[in-house]
Amino acid sequence: MSSIAILKEFGFYVTEEQESIYPFSPVYKIQNYIIKRTQYPLEKAWSLVRYCMYLKENGIPIVTPVNLNNGNPKQINDACYICYPFINGRDYQGTDKEIIQAGELLGLIHALSSSGNNFGLSRYDVFDFFHYEVEEHMKKISHFVRAYQVDMDVHKLKDQLHRAVKNQRKLKSTALNWVETPHDYKANNLVFQSRPVLIDPDNAKWIPRTFDLALALLLFHNELSSAPNRTFTPKEWKLFLEGYLKHQTLTTIEINAWEETVLHVFLDEVMWLMAEVEEDWKREEQRNLFVSVTETMFRIKNYPL
Repeated sequence: MSSIAILKEFGFYVTEEQESIYPFSPVYKIQNYIIKRTQYPLEKAWSLVRYCMYLKENGIPIVTPVNLNNGNPKQINDACYICYPFINGRDYQGTDKEIIQAGELLGLIHALSSSGNNFGLSRYDVFDFFHYEVEEHMKKISHFVRAYQVDMDVHKLKDQLHRAVKNQRKLKSTALNWVETPHDYKANNLVFQSRPVLIDPDNAKWIPRTFDLALALLLFHNELSSAPNRTFTPKEWKLFLEGYLKHQTLTTIEINAWEETVLHVFLDEVMWLMAEVEEDWKREEQRNLFVSVTETMFRIKNYPL
């Protein structure tokens, strides 16, 4: 659907097509507002809104929809869109203070979770990977590694991903603590004022909390020019956890399953990214991140809970 038609639904009238400010989905900035795709169908979009309002009412700095007379969010054909205010602030720079603040915000969000998914968020259930998928993705990754002369142990990576496939059912049945969370907790979804503000909650899920932590470990610095072109160092990871653990107490089961958790989240969130987006491999900073995230998984014992 054209951006002109989408914006018109929210009361913004433009005569030229608008370019998305995000390469992977439609996100339009107009005046002091952001209009973007959100969860579908409309019932799920409203569940997301109620969850975000709950977080905001309980002191979490998070973006919430603009109050519009003609409805927000709204379903347009076979997608849902939402209008947020544009949040001013500074981009993440990777300072120790910012890392601690980011960890603390995630801990506070998890602390506000209900015990039974009261907001009806989509339940994480991606435990159906097959070995042939690993083989197909690794062929593409191996091609990029050769084409761009990247120093990466693809054989070790493939072995690890096959191991993740073997262990996914066991991990699914492990008694992990589940939480409501905005998920996709990365630096490019935070704007820093006196403390970080979460500006993209649209991937909210009901998910094991350590899956959320693992995603932050692996991809917190992804696709952000002001962030380092690597994952956290072990020291920075300790700082992130320092903030997070001010409001959370992890269980022995979660700690013991951490290595398999990180491996599974890599299988789910990173494997496809490395295999399907050649544009990323063309950029040195993203190639460096791919090497770093792979080495982090190989050396997960340096990143304990």
